Amino acid sequence: MLWLTWRRHRKPALFALVASGLLAAVMVPTGLAMRAKFDAFGLGSCRAALGTTSMITQTEAVARCESLGHEFQREFGNLQFVAVLFVVLPALVGVFFGAPLVAREIEQGTHRLVWTQSVSRLRWALTTFGVTGAITAVLATGYALGVSWWFEPLVAASTGRLAFLAFDVQGIVPVAYTLFALALGIFAGTYRPRVVPSMALALAGYAVVRVAVEVLARPRYLPAELLTFPPTGTQTPNPASGDWILAQDVHDVTGRLVLPEARIGPCPPGQCAAGDVTNWLEYQPGDRFWTFQGIETAIFAVLTAALVFFAIRRIRTIA
Repeated sequence: MLWLTWRRHRKPALFALVASGLLAAVMVPTGLAMRAKFDAFGLGSCRAALGTTSMITQTEAVARCESLGHEFQREFGNLQFVAVLFVVLPALVGVFFGAPLVAREIEQGTHRLVWTQSVSRLRWALTTFGVTGAITAVLATGYALGVSWWFEPLVAASTGRLAFLAFDVQGIVPVAYTLFALALGIFAGTYRPRVVPSMALALAGYAVVRVAVEVLARPRYLPAELLTFPPTGTQTPNPASGDWILAQDVHDVTGRLVLPEARIGPCPPGQCAAGDVTNWLEYQPGDRFWTFQGIETAIFAVLTAALVFFAIRRIRTIA
């Protein structure tokens, strides 16, 4: 059964391997170029000197680090559009590999032959899903490691690892996304046993779940921290902290919102009295990166297991 499953699905596996090789051919030279320029600018040592505290006194060193970061972004910032492709890749696994896995068998009628032989439907499903999932997990792990390495200089020079897009292509969550997309595609193929409709359902479902988790759930995995600091002081958010800033507003002494999504700088002499307004900074600390990675991976692991379970139940009832 294992040998037969491999023979039936070796072409998609080889296609995925070739696609991974092509991605590596793009990522390795651009990644090396970014790392060389990052070191040439001295961004690593500059940011290391600032530390990881959330607030820091505004000095020439802070201004210099921010200037170097902007310069690096001007040179390589357009590569962030490539990172969008890496966000989409897991969805393509579900659409092109997961959805046809069962839907094609049913659409072509070959399931009647396969499921009436000595191999039971349950054994067929477990073997097919297991082999496909194992291959996907191996390729996704290599992809996650490569993309994390490639994206690291861009993240270090800008918003930090917890920010949108950066979080999605680093760490262990890309593996969880990919396996979830595969399971969603398989379930879609049992729910709508036609290849094209199941592919569309898998793509739409993946987009809805990913956006919902990213926008609604992720900022609330842990209670956000709050910092308040006067506009007349010298304290400023540390650009090297890696904190994920959720909101940066101006409030008056009663706590009433005065200016949303903004921060006022030091007041010119005589134009505002100390204590009239306060900067409020709501953020998730940068050192929560791996905690958030673990939480989100667990969420998608549970969803993946549930989808596989329901897909097997559907297979056992298909005529």
